[in-house]
Amino acid sequence: MAELHTDSTERSSRRPLWPALLCVLLVLLAVAWVAGRQSLQGAPDQPTSLDAIRLGPDPGEPVEGYLAGLPARLPPAGAPAVPALVQFGALPDGVAAARLLTGVTPATAVFRVPLPRVQTALRFQPLPPVDAPDPVAAAPRRFTLAQQAAQRDASVQASRLTGRPASVAGYEAAALAAEPPCRCMLAVLVVGDRPALTRLAGLPEVRAVDAAPEGTPVTGVALAPLLPEQTQVAGPAPDDGPVPAAPGGPGNRGANPNGTGR
Repeated sequence: MAELHTDSTERSSRRPLWPALLCVLLVLLAVAWVAGRQSLQGAPDQPTSLDAIRLGPDPGEPVEGYLAGLPARLPPAGAPAVPALVQFGALPDGVAAARLLTGVTPATAVFRVPLPRVQTALRFQPLPPVDAPDPVAAAPRRFTLAQQAAQRDASVQASRLTGRPASVAGYEAAALAAEPPCRCMLAVLVVGDRPALTRLAGLPEVRAVDAAPEGTPVTGVALAPLLPEQTQVAGPAPDDGPVPAAPGGPGNRGANPNGTGR
């Protein structure tokens, strides 16, 4: 019996290792493939964590019901400042938005070039710090720098894409670089307390102020602002309209970057 046990042990020790090595190799290849796809596609604009607080309507949510529920989301009186998504009605330019957002700390700008019946991109840009003694005077500069970054992103996309997506990105890049500045400020993520957010919610230029729960960090939110054309339901925007030539380009007879039509 002892001899039989020894023989069994020897056969077990001689078992080939290639199946285990093959499994390890397959796992490493899968990890490399996923990493490569993420590198090509770039990092997402918004947090992908399931714990992120959504600021904006849910897909398919009735707009009227969403707007009606926002006052109850404001922080209580005396509570610390919280992140909140300020969503505009008639889109302002960056300088005008900076003038409206007094009493709060802007963190992220959301740009969207208006183009009738064309799905243009939501461009999320952090507002960079500016070395200036007066923070109020520095605010417009922060929005200008963020818009320049959004313009560069659109320009890069236009050079990499083809067909209709390239035309749309090219139009966006030209609009974001246009003078006078494009009225493309869809929303701004800010940090503010109840009095400041209540004041903003009462401005005629502001369509909605969606506040996160107390204790939510700025990095813990996912932004999904209302689009101007979403008046009934927060559904997909139409994408069957023509893409005009870039603003200032030859033959441009389409909508201008300030959304005022022809």
